[in-house]
Amino acid sequence: MDLFLFGYKLDDPTWFYLSFLLIIAVFFKFNRLWSMRNVDLALLLSISPGLLLVRRGNESWAAFGYVWLFVVTALLLLRTLCDGLLSRRPRLEQNMNAAGMIFLCAAAFLFLTTKLVKDALPESTLNSIQDGVKLIGGDETQPAKPAVEPDEEEPNPAMADTAKPGPGTPLVAAGVAQISKVVAQKNSEVDDDELDQQELTARVLAVLAHLAIIVGLTLIGRHIYGDPDVGFAMATLYMLLPCTAFDVAKINHVLPAALVVWTIYTYRRPVVTGMLLGLASAMLFFPIFLLPLWISFYGRRGGLRFCLAVALTMGCIVSSLLLLSNDSQALLGQFVGYVPLTELVQRALGNSGARSVDFWGPREPAYIIPVFVTYVVMLIVLTVWPMRKSLSHVIPYSAALVIGTQFWYPWSGGVYVLWYLPLLLMAVFRPFLTNHFAPEVQPLSLFRRAQAPAESSPVLVASVGQSAYAATRF
Repeated sequence: MDLFLFGYKLDDPTWFYLSFLLIIAVFFKFNRLWSMRNVDLALLLSISPGLLLVRRGNESWAAFGYVWLFVVTALLLLRTLCDGLLSRRPRLEQNMNAAGMIFLCAAAFLFLTTKLVKDALPESTLNSIQDGVKLIGGDETQPAKPAVEPDEEEPNPAMADTAKPGPGTPLVAAGVAQISKVVAQKNSEVDDDELDQQELTARVLAVLAHLAIIVGLTLIGRHIYGDPDVGFAMATLYMLLPCTAFDVAKINHVLPAALVVWTIYTYRRPVVTGMLLGLASAMLFFPIFLLPLWISFYGRRGGLRFCLAVALTMGCIVSSLLLLSNDSQALLGQFVGYVPLTELVQRALGNSGARSVDFWGPREPAYIIPVFVTYVVMLIVLTVWPMRKSLSHVIPYSAALVIGTQFWYPWSGGVYVLWYLPLLLMAVFRPFLTNHFAPEVQPLSLFRRAQAPAESSPVLVASVGQSAYAATRF
């Protein structure tokens, strides 16, 4: 990568300052200071200072960073819940034309790819790839963890990624690992070291996931919002936001978010949407809470097909893992344990045994249970009201449900911004949608009753005679 960007190295604070100026220059409405666009932009930019405090500060600054993130997350939740009240949605042009935004998005993608290639990978990403390799090869040994180079800063322990991936992530990683292995064997210049192949797999997965989000946002802007410039604006802002660069290599967060983006694009096909959301739910836990909302969106017939697609996808994943894995009991524990309900109860009871500096660390952890109950009530309300939903309800409600998980997640809640960032961008740039309801789903041909041919209605002779009399009269 030094052939393209020789000597390129950019730390997180510098990227924050540069991207802040670029975002203000491209998206801020200087001629309409009191506009909702500027308020949304301020909320999006206010996420990154909290992440910087958590990542680079000491323990006291990290605790303040978590408080900052919780306040900003609460404002974002309020913004998404009140999205339906914003009836006036004027079309606001960006300060750059479409060609300029495409160039800027491509340049930002190149810079983030360079950062992804040169920086050390997170431990959670490597663990997911190693699980996938063990799943295929049956090897229980793990390669040694790479040492941090002297010029690289070790991440703050307060920023440790504790989100457990589901069984779907190692399965996807196993497939990409096989492709990376074949490519490495064909290329004589590539070292056959197992750790290098795993790092190559992780980087390829991260690049593909971010590329899927960019393409998905662009297509949603063009085909659903009816404005290609809006799609380019969402993709460009996604690449420029500092929170994207901070966690650019965390495939456990980016892959489910990419699948959720494509569920919005394929909303007219309940089966495809169910397959995508089922795969996302198998990778991480938060898409599970979107399932009731989508079932309510599709109604009875569409919801049935959606549920069948989700169940079929889950069944295929479980069957594949049972065939490939040597330890079915451990696999079952992983499939059930990645939903953090047990950890939630243990943290609330104070039996976690680990000291944390997150928001709930210095406070009474028992309050997590009322917060979780409030979240469940919000989930029920958003599912049943209104009964007939359109995409103008599904997009902000989905963002609100994912944002709400940050408040009750047992460990480091608030830092998982990439879970909801694409959905939040779609809610921010959403125009006034009137006709994007669930499609009319016809019953299956096996259950459709045969329609009898329409019989011709009898014609009375008197009426024919009266018609002939009227014709001769006039």
